[in-house]
Amino acid sequence: MTEPETHRTEHRIIVAAEPEAVFGLIENVADWPVIFPPTVHAEQAERNGDTQRIRIWATANGEVKGWVSRRELDRAGLRIRFRQEVSRSPVAAMGGEWVMEPRPEGDTLVRLLHDYRAVADDPAHVEWIRQAVDRNSDKELAALRDAAEQRERRAELLLSFFDTIPVDGAAKDVYDFVDRADRWPDRLPHVARVELTEDVPQQQILEMDTRTADGSTHTTRSVRICFPYERIVYKQLLTPALMTAHTGEWTIREDGARTLITSTHTVVINPEPITRILGAHAGVAEARAFVREALGRNSTTTMLHAKKYAEDIARG
Repeated sequence: MTEPETHRTEHRIIVAAEPEAVFGLIENVADWPVIFPPTVHAEQAERNGDTQRIRIWATANGEVKGWVSRRELDRAGLRIRFRQEVSRSPVAAMGGEWVMEPRPEGDTLVRLLHDYRAVADDPAHVEWIRQAVDRNSDKELAALRDAAEQRERRAELLLSFFDTIPVDGAAKDVYDFVDRADRWPDRLPHVARVELTEDVPQQQILEMDTRTADGSTHTTRSVRICFPYERIVYKQLLTPALMTAHTGEWTIREDGARTLITSTHTVVINPEPITRILGAHAGVAEARAFVREALGRNSTTTMLHAKKYAEDIARG
């Protein structure tokens, strides 16, 4: 039997930052969702020295794919090698390497290498993978350059916060309320419309019209990855104007006889429309306060309704 053909690609970009700074951004996968546009959620599952095992969900050609990769971190050599342990069709196998090469000019050449095989060596599958690798690599390298070159500015624009509410009810019932977002228009006063699809179990696409404090509505589109009955993580693919990135997490955990539900938000503020939306004298500080209040209000409202739902069930 003929072995499937291995295809190889290379994408590169010059980053005006030291290679060690670039290496750190690639190493810390937890921050990828707010750095890399294709990444929905990423987490380190295991680490043993310079060997990592990571789980990633990302968009590719408009679809959401999840996989598990093993990575070898070579800090001295400024390389990070990766290999998928579990791939998703049409990918049969994929690996590659991030290579950071310091240049005499003081900046860094970043090379992103991929090698892959397609399921059944199907030409249509090969083309699908090629397009996905090309598109995502270009987006990731451009975003990596921006994040590395604008580290101080991004620190000012990055906002992360959480709110927690205790519930005298079962964790499963709290989780079910958050999971069944298709019922939110009937359950939540700030939700006007929802379209929820779940073609892959525990992997949801959520489009939602949310009412704002002034009575207007805005539309968001999110990918949600569900981990019954403990947490739901999400990333907005379509964000309101004041944000360039928004990720979040609902966590539900038992705490003795009660349940705690926590809503966490991580946002990158978009500075360009601040004065248009918040007024001529507004700046990043005002935008941070506005976003904190708006997102916190909506997620707290959701948690309070989840609390009532679970407590009503507990009372029978």
